[in-house]
Order: sequence, then structure tokens, then C-alpha cells
Amino acid sequence: MHAYAANVYTSVTQELSKYKDRRFIAVEQEFFRLWWDTVASDSLKKQVRQLVTEGRLEFIIGGQVMHDEAVTDLDDQILQMTEGHGFLYQTFGVRPRFSWHVDPFGASATTPVLFALAGFDAHLISRIDYDLKHSMQKNKKLQFVWRGSPSLKAKQEIFTHTMDQFSYCTPSHLPFSSSSGFYWNGIALFPDPPIDGVYPNMSLPVTKETVQLYAKTMVENIKQRAAWFRTSHVLWPWGCDKQFYNSSVQFRNMDPLMKYINQNSKEFGVTVQYATLSEYFQSVHQTNLSWDVRGAEDFLPYSSEPYQAWTGFYASRNVLKGVARRASSQLYAAETLFTRYRVSFPDGPVAKDWALEKLRALRWAVSEVQHHDGITGTESPKVAEMYTQHLVQAMMGVDELLAALFLLPHNLAASNIRDTNFHRKDADHSLEQHVIIYNPLAWNVTTMVNVTITFPSAIVYDDDGQPVPAQIQRSAQSNISYDLFILVELGGLQHKKYLIKVSGTPCSKKSKCLNTYEAKAAVFERRSVKDWRKTGRRLLPVLSESYKLMFDRDTNLLHSITYLQENRRVRMTQDFWEYDANGDVKAGPISDNYIFSANGSAVRAYKAVAMEIIPGKIVTEIRQYFYREDGDEDYAFSITTRVPECSGTVLQCHRLEQSYSLGPLHINTEVVLRTSSSLKNNRTLYSDDNGYQMMKRIYKKFPNNTLARNYFPMVRTAYIEDDLSRLVLLSDRAHGVSSQANGQLEVMLHRRLWNNLAWNLGYNLTLNDSSVVTPTLWMVLGSVGATSKLHPRGAVELQHRPVIMPIDQPRLPQKEKELTLSTPVPPVVLPPNLHLLSLSIPGWNYSSHHSIHLSHIHSSTDLVSEPDFDRVLLRIMHLFEEEEDPELSKPVTINLKDILRGIGEVTVLEERSLTGTWDVTGLQRWKWKTADTLAKKE
Repeated sequence: MHAYAANVYTSVTQELSKYKDRRFIAVEQEFFRLWWDTVASDSLKKQVRQLVTEGRLEFIIGGQVMHDEAVTDLDDQILQMTEGHGFLYQTFGVRPRFSWHVDPFGASATTPVLFALAGFDAHLISRIDYDLKHSMQKNKKLQFVWRGSPSLKAKQEIFTHTMDQFSYCTPSHLPFSSSSGFYWNGIALFPDPPIDGVYPNMSLPVTKETVQLYAKTMVENIKQRAAWFRTSHVLWPWGCDKQFYNSSVQFRNMDPLMKYINQNSKEFGVTVQYATLSEYFQSVHQTNLSWDVRGAEDFLPYSSEPYQAWTGFYASRNVLKGVARRASSQLYAAETLFTRYRVSFPDGPVAKDWALEKLRALRWAVSEVQHHDGITGTESPKVAEMYTQHLVQAMMGVDELLAALFLLPHNLAASNIRDTNFHRKDADHSLEQHVIIYNPLAWNVTTMVNVTITFPSAIVYDDDGQPVPAQIQRSAQSNISYDLFILVELGGLQHKKYLIKVSGTPCSKKSKCLNTYEAKAAVFERRSVKDWRKTGRRLLPVLSESYKLMFDRDTNLLHSITYLQENRRVRMTQDFWEYDANGDVKAGPISDNYIFSANGSAVRAYKAVAMEIIPGKIVTEIRQYFYREDGDEDYAFSITTRVPECSGTVLQCHRLEQSYSLGPLHINTEVVLRTSSSLKNNRTLYSDDNGYQMMKRIYKKFPNNTLARNYFPMVRTAYIEDDLSRLVLLSDRAHGVSSQANGQLEVMLHRRLWNNLAWNLGYNLTLNDSSVVTPTLWMVLGSVGATSKLHPRGAVELQHRPVIMPIDQPRLPQKEKELTLSTPVPPVVLPPNLHLLSLSIPGWNYSSHHSIHLSHIHSSTDLVSEPDFDRVLLRIMHLFEEEEDPELSKPVTINLKDILRGIGEVTVLEERSLTGTWDVTGLQRWKWKTADTLAKKE
């Protein structure tokens, strides 16, 4: 901000104001908003408003950041766009119509759908496989109409422009100079600009002596590019990373060069002009050509060169990926709770401005980490720490908000005090602790939650004083803590308060424990890999109503799973393998934050396995510990598998909940969880694009780097299948996933790397990540039909698990009267194939009528808007693709007044674009001719 971004907006604003024909596009709103709020003077703001009105400064994309497309979740992509669009519309009355997604490492099929739903007319991408781009260039196929969703099809298609081999930067090679060309302001210096204004590598100035040489170089490049496109209009991007911070120098050289070309246009055969992206796309649209259609395929993974597969970042900085998703989930819960509170108790004691400030801080933090050098893990350690700090600080603020919403009386006039009258008369001197558990989803759920306590026995009561089924056992994480599993039943958007009575002495009589089962571990002898000779002879079953898991006592590994609904057994093992990475550029291709380049096939990452099984009445837990060496005291990796008893929904019965522990890793290793099964999937797998839709990933052989190029992003879901069975993994954060052999599904969970590539060393991008990571996966096994009904909703339930909020520390029973929660609110329940994607109060203040809003902006002298607390943003998503399930894929009609009655009365309803800035009745997106639309007319 200090060294670069602020200078861009200040100097560009000043330079554009000098000459009417100059243009500039601004993409990411985070830096612009920081500049607008903390740097820009009133005079600069007035100039910006004028430039925006005249279309000379154009906001492109308009989100907080240019989000990554491989490892970001749909929820967060929409959030960061909504935040940026809300600011732009409130402040300037503009709504972005074009994208500039030039730098994400591959292109998802979800992105064009979201941009179309947001009202965009055209989409622009750049980073796709080098060999595919070459082919598209040669055949003039870089521009097409993209129908990213197999269900929405032409309804949400969008014209897409792919940048050619020169990508989004001006070509820097000059045949007549050793300096980079066309970059007259040089290279930005951090952290402070040079005192004398002279930056490194400033290009040779445009003078009478050099102008013809520059013009010849520029025109040759324009003509080279023109041969790859179908229209006579060529988009020639002028700029690159960290440019235009000294834009007076840039424009002072650009202006005379362009003037010279236009004065000699007959000789050159080219005319040039400054243009915004809208001016370029308008010119292409007006050619009225017919374009090829691309279906719901993505451009993932991405390789920039034969040995550079950008598939490593799918797993880089696992901790950051996990924190970002947790923050997103917490934000979702807080948004729904605050919205309900505001509607139901508009005069309640939780200050609305304070609450919105807490929400906006977390919206900002979650939005910024979606950057293509954020959640990807491709930043330096210092920047990764900044992202984490912003997320954690904002989450702490939202914790305060949640506590206030739960605990403050909603109506101070009404009596909200009563005796705490459900203590058992024969209770001993046990301590009490209270927790509130909130279901943020618009479905009724029955599930188990885990509360960590430091006492060996506990009894749980609900708010009516009734004992609740629970199970207590020693924690896998610590010898001094215990896992207390509580079976909870919660309506949609409901919360309940639970009393936990804890004691330092274990139960002696069954009656004393009431509904709490004390589970004990059975410990099995450590087994060495070198002793695995005859296996599969001593099998130990773990049974639930849905599955029979068999564990091999000769290996301590999983042996098979039978899904009992169809009594079908699938052979299956799970363990850890690691790829050895090269760190020396002289020795061959390297792995780094971005790139995965293995030295060879993965090798087993352990030499011995120990196991414990804890049979229970709510859940049975299997803990497997993997040791690098036979004699190691501490394990290197672990798998904890929880097999729930069938006490709730179908999904609860059919999932196996697994959590893992990995690290610290050895340097230059990349560790995968490998699930090997008897499924005949022919190395084909399915993984999701951003939690929105599933993509079929067929194993392909390449001349080089086949292993790394068959890794794919998994944001929420991945599965393999054959004619009989499907094995599904659901994830709480993004990973890389691959099927390297028949029946295999491997997930890259952690990476620790170092290399001596000068560029990486210069930016401290060596990924020496020594953290211990603890990701979670849920496994679902069954027939294709059965799992199709389960996995879309299961992925959402994993993302938005119940919020557990302890509201006090264990203490002696309080005799006095105490504050209790208000009367339970009615549930908000959607049909099982619909998901409440958003229920929030954005706070942006603008009229629903565009003309009125523009009139207010142009006539008002005081443009500081008070937040609007009355407009609620509601998004509902259908979770199933067409033909994914015979019943659940059908369209659904709901009565919103009935559905939302539990929150309040719906008085006015407006259908808006995805980010809320367009009334859909006034949104007229450009139509693009395609081969199939022409065929229909004929």
C-alpha cells in the first residue's frame, strides 16, 4: 500500500484528468478502498467521481480481490464480490460488467457462472495449459461462449476471452535496448520509494531517436497477436504486476508513441487508442460474429511449461486454508443469527452499528484471503501471518457478537429471569458449565458435537432439565482432557442451551451417570511393516447400523468396509505416503508453493502402526498412529475415525468422520493420505469446482510430468466409483486429489519444501512449513444412487457444523436466579435439496431504483451513507445438478412467506442479481451469437 498501490491511484487519477483520451482499469477493491478511505483527498475523490462517470476510469470485476479459482469456496467467492460491488454501487452508482481474471492459476467453470449471475457481459482469463493455449491460438479459438453450468446452460452463458501467450503483461523484450521495454516507471521498491525518483530497470525513454524503434516493435507484436483472433480489434494490455505507481512517467512515454503510430498508420497498417475493457468488448460484440460454445468444462489443472504443473498450491499452507474456511463458517453463522435478531428485535440491546462493525471486519478478512496469492498458500510467511492475524482477530470480534446475541435479553421489558430448577436433588459437589449450541443451517439436524472438558465424568441436561445422551472418553489430543460427545437435536437456525455437570471422579453406578456412557479404549500392539507377511487372517469388526469396518490386527490398518444397506463389501486400506521433492534447480524440476514436481512415485511414510479402538454408544472411535521408524516414541501421522451410531438423519448414519494429524514433515516431502480400494474406477475421479459442481477427471498420459498433471483441486468433495459402488470424501478445507492407480483416491494433506530458485529465494517463497496440520474428511460409501442423495448436503453440513459456545467455566452450582435464554424461536426449514446460501444484512445503503440512486449520488454533497439495517440479502441454492438424482434434482417451488415466518413477516421482496446491485427486471445482458442459436433459427 505504502510503496506501490496508493501511488497508483493518486498518480493515475491526476494523469487521467489531464487528457480526455487516457483510460485506466482498476480491478481489486481492497487496495482502492484503503486508498479511498485513508489516502485520497476530497479533491482526488471529486476527480475520481468525474472519471468514473465519464467511463475513463473503469472498475473491472469489482470484488475485493481477484480470487483464486481452484481452492476457493463458492460462499467466499460470492462474499468477496458482494463486498466490493456493494461499495462501488453505494459510492459511485456503478456495477462492473466485465472480468479480468488474468492471474489465477487455472480457470474454474464456476467463475463464469457467478459472473454471469452478477450481471457481467464478458469474462477474461489467461492462465490455461500451455499446450492447449498454443492450439487455441493456432486455430483462432481463444474467444468463445462459455456455458459453465450443465444445469443452467445457455441461461447463464458468458462470452470469454483468453489472453494469448503474452498473457496480461506488455512484452518486455526490446531488440534495440538491454532494458525492459514499455515499463518506463521501472520496478517498484519496497518498503519505501526511492528519494530521487529513479527506479531500477526504467525503460529507455521515447524520444525522436527511439520513437520509430518503439513503434516498430509494438506494431509487430500487435500484428503477431492479431493473427490469433477473429476480429480486427486487438486487446493489447499495457502494464503488468506493480506498474503505474509513477504513471506520469508512463503516460509521458505512451502518449507520443501512440501518436506516432497513428500519424503513420498507413505505413504501419494499425491504429491504436486507449480503451477500457468495456470499449474493447463492445467493439467485439458489434462485429456480430458467431462464436463456438464451450460446455461445463474447466481449465484445471494448469501447466505453464512441460515440467511446471501448478498443482502444488492445492495443498500449500494447509493451516491457512483451514483457518480461512473456519472463519467463513463462523461468519455464515453470525450473519444468520444477527439477521434474525435484527428482524425479531429491532430495538434489542445489541447495538446494531457495533454488530455490523464486527461482521464487516470478518467479511473483509475472509474476502481478502480469497486472493490468488492468499488462500493458495503462494505468499511469503510474513504475508501468510498477516492473513491469519486478520482472520483470527476478526473471528474473536465475531465471537463477542455471538455471545451478545445469545446472552443479552432480547427484550429488557420482559422478565427473562427464572430459577435454575433442574439440578438433581442428590447431586454431589460437581461443577457446572453451560454451553450454547447453534445450528446455522435451514434444516433440522440431529448430530453429535464434541465438547472438550478436563473432567473424567459428565452429565448433560437440556434447557428443560432433561438428561441428554452423551459419551465421554479420554481425548486423543491430550492426556489431561476428555472428549464429551453430546447428541443434539436442533431445528433450522435454532440454538439451545445445555448444562454440563462435571466431576473429578468417574461414575461408579450406572444410574449416577444417567445418559452419559463412559467409553474405554482397547489398545492393540504396535505392528511393524517389516513383519507384514500373512495379513487378513485376524480381522476385527467395528459395526454400526450402516457399516461394518474390518481392521487387520496383523497390520493395524483398515481391511474392508461393508455397506450394510446392500450388504456389499469393498476392500479398503488407508495410510500415508510421501513424495520426495527436489529442491535444487540444477538437479531438475522443483516443487514449490505453486508447483508439484515429484522425483518419482510416492513411498510409504511409516514403518510401524499402533491402534486403539474405543467402542461407544454414540460413536465408536478408532485411532491409528503411524511411526516413521520402528523405535520412535512419537508418531508422525495419525487417523482418528469416528463411526457414529444411527441416531439421527440418514446422513448422520452414513458418514464416517475422520480427522488426521501430520507434521512436522521432513524437508522436501509432500504427504498424501492414500485410500486404496477394490473399486474399478480406471483412475477416473470426480472433484468439485468450488463446492458448486462436480467435474469428471479422466486420467491422462502426457509426454512429461504425468503424475503431477493428474492432480486436481478438491474444495469440498471428491469421489471414485464403478458400476456398483462409490467412495466419497468430503473436506473441511481445500486439498489436491488424484487417482494414480485403479481403485485409489489420494489426498495431498501437507507439504514442506525448500529450493534454491533465485526468484523463490528473493520473495521467500520456499514453503518451509513446519506446522502440524489437523484436517478433517468425512467418508461416505455406498451405491451411486444412495451417495448421490447424500454428498451435496453432507458437504454443506461439514462446512457449517453446529456452533459450540461455552458461556462460562466449570463452577459450583449457583443458588441464585440466573439469566436464561428466551423462548425457543421457531425453526426455519427448507426442503432437503435447497440450501440457505446467505441470510445477511449487508449494510450498503442505496435505493432499489437505479435512477433514484444515481440522482442521489450526483446531487448530494454529503456522500457518507449511514448503514441500511432494513434490507436483508437472501440467497437460496438448489444443491443438485440436473439428472444427478431422480427426485432431488427436480425444481422446487417454495412459499418464502411460510418458510421465513419463523424469522418475521416478509413485506417486500425484490429479485436481485447475485451480488444484489441489479434488479433483475432491469438487467439486460448482452446476447452473443453461437453456432447452436443460428441452427435453431434456421
